[in-house]
Amino acid sequence: MVTLNQKAVIWLSAILLMLGLMGCDKIFPPSGYAVQRISDGDTLVATDAQNQKITVRFACIDAPEVPHSRRERESRKSIDRSQFKWGTRAQKRVQELVKQGGDRVILNITDSDRYGRKVAEVRLKNGTFIQEVLVREGLAQVYRRYLSKCPSKDIIQNAEAEASKKRRGVWRDKKYVEPWEFRRIK
Repeated sequence: MVTLNQKAVIWLSAILLMLGLMGCDKIFPPSGYAVQRISDGDTLVATDAQNQKITVRFACIDAPEVPHSRRERESRKSIDRSQFKWGTRAQKRVQELVKQGGDRVILNITDSDRYGRKVAEVRLKNGTFIQEVLVREGLAQVYRRYLSKCPSKDIIQNAEAEASKKRRGVWRDKKYVEPWEFRRIK
C-alpha cells in the first residue's frame, strides 16, 4: 500500500519531470550559466551546462556604449568622452556583480534579437537583479522601445525614477546622450 507521503513524492517528481521536459531547465538551469566575458554594460557571453555558448543582451535596459576602436578610445569629442566614460563604468559594474555571484548568472530569457542574441533578465544566484542595480545606480536607462517585453518593467521603471530624482550616474552629466540616440548620431 502506498502512503500519503509516497504519493506526494511521486506526484512532485512527475511535475518536476514535466517541467524539465517543457524546457524550464533552459530558463533556470540548476547551476546557472557560467559567464565567460562581459562585452559591455548590457551584454555578456556565457555557457550552459552543456558548454554551449550563449550571447545575452540584457532585457529592459540600454547601457552607454563602450569604445571599440583606438579611434573611439582617443576621441576628444565631448559626446564620445561622456558616452564611453559611462559605458566603461557600466561594464565594470557588471563585472563586479558577476564576480560577486561566483561568475554565474541565472537567466530568464524573454526574446531573441536581430543579432541572434538571447534577450534576458539577468540575476545572480542570490536573486540580485543586475539590470535593476545598473539603472538604480544611473549606469543604464530603461529601454522604453522594448519595455513591453520586460517582465520586470515596474521594478526597472521605479529604479530609473529614483536614479533620476537623486541625480545618480548619467543623470548628473549634462553632456550625456542616451545610448540609442548616440548610436543614431554615429
